[in-house]
Amino acid sequence: MQRSLSIVFRDMDTSPAVEARIQAEAKKLEHLFERVIGCHVVVQAPNLRHRKGKLYRVSISLKIPGREIAVNRVGPRDHAHEDVYVAIRDAFKAVARRLEDRARRARGVMKMHEPPTHGKVTKLFPAESYGFVLTSDGQEIYFHKNSVVNDRFNALKVGSKVRLVIAENEGEHGAQASTVVPIGKHHPGG
Repeated sequence: MQRSLSIVFRDMDTSPAVEARIQAEAKKLEHLFERVIGCHVVVQAPNLRHRKGKLYRVSISLKIPGREIAVNRVGPRDHAHEDVYVAIRDAFKAVARRLEDRARRARGVMKMHEPPTHGKVTKLFPAESYGFVLTSDGQEIYFHKNSVVNDRFNALKVGSKVRLVIAENEGEHGAQASTVVPIGKHHPGG
């Protein structure tokens, strides 16, 4: 870490073992994002007046250039947080996820979802329970009756517009559709 790691214990005694765990977890963050400026961790023991389980609260404030990432892990719904080490682990995992997202954005890498493929049914063989779709990029894709959603194979006609998911190299002769959704005014899903 370029600057410092500070650890505060509230409503509990200082624990060298807990400090060591926090230091190890904080060190892992440096591997995700090299420019961590500082990290402030607060470990708070459960309120002794609670009758159900003693759940630890772990708060982390991580400083990186131009931003602060804060996580407040309160475990009232997660009884695993009766163990301080589990509460620490979960808090650092949450910070790590946010840090990884930040690093991806900094590199310009974003999750991109493929738009669904669209096409028209060009051939149907009802007796054999299959057909072919011509996609907008000119591929002819095989599909089986079982890949058509809502058991709508018999409603398809040559020229029907569909949305499909292609499973590359699944079939004996190349790509085939794993899912076919009829679209248009006469079909649900369009």
